[in-house]
Amino acid sequence: MNLNTGLASALVASAMTILPAFGQEIDIGAQLYGDYCSACHGATGLGDGDMANVVSIQSPNLTLLAKNNDGVFPMLKVLHTIDGRTGVRAHGGVMPLWGRVFSDEVGDSAGPYGSVLEVRGRLLSLATYIESIQQ
Repeated sequence: MNLNTGLASALVASAMTILPAFGQEIDIGAQLYGDYCSACHGATGLGDGDMANVVSIQSPNLTLLAKNNDGVFPMLKVLHTIDGRTGVRAHGGVMPLWGRVFSDEVGDSAGPYGSVLEVRGRLLSLATYIESIQQ
């Protein structure tokens, strides 16, 4: 086997392990979105959820985040906003601190490091799903 064939095989094997994880991340993010976000942001992210009229600040259209950021999805800002524990309170304090909510739900069930990783995984899955619904 020459070097190019070996490299190609390694790349294919890597892609086969990464792609299912990405698909699972989107599925997990979609479930989390439905459970925690759709009430305000709507089932499709347009900001028209059942609770949108109850909150004092209009729920943003999440499908326009990339478009409103020169075509680039602002992943870090979205992660910080969802997490809420970083001091970024773009929603004026109305949006729950999902990082804290997820942390309270997980507790130490997976040990101190495993629990932190699970919370970060939930946040990333949710942000990745929001990235997938961009117009």
